[in-house]
Order: sequence, then C-alpha cells, then structure tokens
Amino acid sequence: MRRWTIVYLVLGILAAASVGGVMVMPKPTSADGRAMQLPVDPAPLVVETQAGAKRFTVEVADDFNERSRGLMFRESMADDHGMLFVFEQMQEVGFWMHNTPMPLDLLFIGQDGRVKDILPGKPFSDAIIAPREPVRFVLEFKQGTAARAGIRAGDVIRHPAITEAPGAANPG
Repeated sequence: MRRWTIVYLVLGILAAASVGGVMVMPKPTSADGRAMQLPVDPAPLVVETQAGAKRFTVEVADDFNERSRGLMFRESMADDHGMLFVFEQMQEVGFWMHNTPMPLDLLFIGQDGRVKDILPGKPFSDAIIAPREPVRFVLEFKQGTAARAGIRAGDVIRHPAITEAPGAANPG
C-alpha cells in the first residue's frame, strides 16, 4: 500500500510539473551553486590593439560542461584576467548571465582571431547576448576591461587555443 502511495505521489508531481504535455524544467544552473575555477592557462592571451599589445591571463573553457558553467557564481576576477570559450567550429552563439553576479564584457571572436563584436553582460540577466554573425571563440572580461585596454572590433587576439584550433586562420 505504501509503495503505491509513493508511485501516485511521484506521478502527481510529474503531472503538476507538466504543462500541455511538455515537462517544465528549472533553468540549468551550476551543479552545486559554487563558481567553477579552471586552471589558468600558462600561455598569455595577447590582444593587438591600436595602442599596442595588451596581455591577459585566461582560463580556457573548451568543453560543453565548462562552457555551460562559465563564470556563473564568480563574484570577482582580476582586471587582467578572463575566460576564453572555445567552440569546435564557427557557429551562432548566445550567452546569458543567469547566476552571474559580475557585469561582463563579452568579446565575440571569429575563426581568424579577430574581434567581431563586444557586448555587455548585465548581472543575473536571462536576456540572450549574441553577436550579429557566427563566431568560433568568446572572451569574457570584467565589464569595462575592453574599453580600458582600448580593445575594439577588428583587433586581433592571439592565444594557442585560437591560433592552434583546427581550421584556424589567425592573421599574422
């Protein structure tokens, strides 16, 4: 008798969570509500700006789980540090700031290492942040870092994760 009560309870919960035959699921979040900290890549990331080369340290998020968690729950980051998201191919991408308390600069980068667009990320926003064209890489900094460093669309970014990516055509 008790076993059937549990079965009916579970079925009731599933029915209550279902709307029109579609299961309503909570938005994905970090597994444990803590910030992911990837190892700092030993190679510096270099941005070639009109004012000269700017160097940064980066964490490289190059698999689905790392890209999904990104900077969620991260409350602080050094001014000269960022996270580089590496995708397997050129594609349309969209980011959001769910569970991300820091305002960010999102730099969208093409296969050739050139910055295609720089867009702001507002803390905790579920609005999609997307460039106007497909990209291969995305670099996230604390908001204002790109402006302070003089980084603009068209600047070239060099890092082994970019220059050595299959199909990369980083200008010289």
